[in-house]
Amino acid sequence: MLGAGIIGLAAALELQADGAEVTIVAADEPGETVSAVAAAVWYPTRIDADPRVLGWGARTFEIFAREAGDGVPGVTMRPTRMIVRHPVDEPPWWASAVPDFAAVDDEWRFTVPAVEMVPYMAHLLDRFRANGGAFERRRVRRFEELDVRVVVNATGLAARALTGDDRLYPIRGQVVIVDNPGLTTSIRDEDHPLGPVYIHPRSRDVVLGGTFEVGDASPEVRPATAEAIIARTTQVEPRLAGATVRRHLVGLRPARHGGPRVEKEERDPMKIIHAYGHSGAGMTLCWGTAAEVAAQA
Repeated sequence: MLGAGIIGLAAALELQADGAEVTIVAADEPGETVSAVAAAVWYPTRIDADPRVLGWGARTFEIFAREAGDGVPGVTMRPTRMIVRHPVDEPPWWASAVPDFAAVDDEWRFTVPAVEMVPYMAHLLDRFRANGGAFERRRVRRFEELDVRVVVNATGLAARALTGDDRLYPIRGQVVIVDNPGLTTSIRDEDHPLGPVYIHPRSRDVVLGGTFEVGDASPEVRPATAEAIIARTTQVEPRLAGATVRRHLVGLRPARHGGPRVEKEERDPMKIIHAYGHSGAGMTLCWGTAAEVAAQA
């Protein structure tokens, strides 16, 4: 297994469930990956309609909903309001995966899984190790460095250099983490005139976003961008006014023209199963992707 983000961890556990011996090889610990920056509320962000993707999302929804009921660390079910600023004739393509989806006036309302990724991924890594899995921290630049029969390539943006896939590109996302003034409902307003808005409460804080800067690979926090995020999210949810800022974060979403690549490649003497390019929907599609990876292994 190459990669220790949410796709890699989920796939490693699925493979173990099928009886495989798995070693994760990754340049970064799970808490240092772009997955750890994600606001991580179930939603197929910037992913085009695709029956295969819908299946991945539906399976992932079901697993997270079950984990929320079981008290798995970091997983909850979060009521959501999505402000709809333009006339729409029908529900979005992903609505069938969400049991309580409803269109109410100028909003879509639904309840979806929300995940605090740092504790959740730590939980997954603990499960992986308890099942006998090994974690090796090193950067792999060529598949030939690995003396194994099957490799799962869940390296995100790094897959561009590893595979030569020029369809991969970054979408920069900057967020602001503030104290939670008592919010319990997520809010989305993707067509806000000042820029995209998402407000995602967590147990102790709120993730305010955000940006979708296509092709921008800068990891640096931009103060003006942070100020703009705070301004427009506070306009949408006035209770955020004056909330103490805890942190600023930047992540580079691994987007791909043509959608995520989840497919098998035979490269004698090894089989490579690619699982990358999920853009901002890695959490939303992780368990469904993992099941497809395991089926191809």
